[in-house]
Amino acid sequence: MRFSNPILPGCHPDPSICRVGDDYYLVTSTFEWFPGVPIFHSRDLAHWRRIGHVLDRASQLSLDGIRPSGGIYAPTLRHHDGVFYMITTLVDGLMESGNFVVTATDPSGPWSEPHWLPDAEGFDPSLFFDDDGRAWAHGTRPAHRPAYEGHTEVWLRELDLDGMKLVGEEHVLWDGAVKGAIWSEAPHIYKVDGRYYLLTAEGGTAHDHAVIVARADAVTGPYTGNPRNPILTHRTLGHDHPITSTGHADLVQTPAGDWWTVLLAIRPYGGHGHDRVLGRDALPVTRPDDSTAVPPRDGGYHYNLGRETFLTSVRWEDGWPLPAQVRESAEAPALPPRRWPAPPACDNFDSELLAPVWSHLRTPREPYWTLTERPGHLRLCTRPESLSERANPSLVARRQQHAHFAAHAAMEFTPRAAERAGLALVQNDAHHILLVLTADGLVVIRREAGEDQTLAHAAVPPGRIWLGVEAHEQDYQMSYAVRPGDWHPLGAPVDGRVLSTSTAGGFIGAYIGLYTTSEGTPTTNTADFDWFEYRELPPQ
Repeated sequence: MRFSNPILPGCHPDPSICRVGDDYYLVTSTFEWFPGVPIFHSRDLAHWRRIGHVLDRASQLSLDGIRPSGGIYAPTLRHHDGVFYMITTLVDGLMESGNFVVTATDPSGPWSEPHWLPDAEGFDPSLFFDDDGRAWAHGTRPAHRPAYEGHTEVWLRELDLDGMKLVGEEHVLWDGAVKGAIWSEAPHIYKVDGRYYLLTAEGGTAHDHAVIVARADAVTGPYTGNPRNPILTHRTLGHDHPITSTGHADLVQTPAGDWWTVLLAIRPYGGHGHDRVLGRDALPVTRPDDSTAVPPRDGGYHYNLGRETFLTSVRWEDGWPLPAQVRESAEAPALPPRRWPAPPACDNFDSELLAPVWSHLRTPREPYWTLTERPGHLRLCTRPESLSERANPSLVARRQQHAHFAAHAAMEFTPRAAERAGLALVQNDAHHILLVLTADGLVVIRREAGEDQTLAHAAVPPGRIWLGVEAHEQDYQMSYAVRPGDWHPLGAPVDGRVLSTSTAGGFIGAYIGLYTTSEGTPTTNTADFDWFEYRELPPQ
């Protein structure tokens, strides 16, 4: 049997995995989106189902006012003595920031309140439980004696599990394999055949991303790098390879002794009009403390889907792990296949709770949505907050997971003054696309670098309206209907490069959802959505 990559399509970066018996659990980063840190379950490593979120309460996660691509970075998931541990970083929080641990005995929750680690510097923290009963925390921080910009180091300290605090001496383990390597990060420690292995990433999280390994006879080091480093990178395969930017890996071993790794990678696809002219200047320049990027000079290297989770096999050679090149399709792990029921393409909003596929932008502090006031509908309260602010707007969104997709919704909304409601395709507060009903009619708005441009307009009668978007790579065609099935295009295809990190900066893939705002004016209006459908389309 074969499996397809990515195993988690759409914005699922920085994967971390652990095995408990015959079950595998995986978490990924969520940045400014709430709830934080989705957790997935698998029996065969190839097929995954979401079983919840680790950070699903406002008391666990304060994202108020967080900048785009701030928030939750690089969680690590581990299991020890019947307890699940998740450690992560809240970056640039306005209320609290830093590294913290949460625990649970059931991976689907509930998870504890955060145990903050004020002595744990930096980001990308991880945990290692040794067979002598000691626990160790390690992570990445700017080098204390930096030799160049982007020079980082990996630190290690013992973790007291009873007090949930760092204790003992600090050890600096690593600062990169390649001379001048930037962003040595994403450290994970494993013990294999009596030796300690340190797996890291370096080269930045874009095209030059790479996986590095070092080993030692003691957990505290000294660590010696594999002379064949990097053990995995696609930067040598060229910009036109279908899978790029491989890195940020985490290893797992099956009960039979086979090794696999999950990792992030990117599937770039062409510019507007499908022009694919690739060059070094098309790559983003990003770093953990800076969400800006150098805009591409051509139309080619874009990845609206963000960084996704991939799987590849690992074999051992000369005492070192050797991951296979990441492919779109590969031979599946030698495990009994376990497929999960496919979630429905259409959400009819018949439940009393939002489906776990939906997310909010930043922490919701008030219930601006309801599924019970009008049964069978999602009702959004029209509030002053808008997508162009670093706020928590009335937005319920899900990840874009395919380069070719269609999304449709049925809406009832009577706009007043500056109010608007409809579909939103979101990269960040300065970059998004709207198909919204306003008091002046139905409009398409494209926002780039904080500037709005109205691209199309249609007068529509009052009453129910059907809204749609069909995307083929960077062409996003908006459409509408005022009678069931009578669809009309609205304007020309919108240039979707505004939804790509290589244009907008940061680390987030695009989201699409249902949205309403009064643009700063208090109101009691609401927008009702009868259903929302998202489905993959075949390439044109």
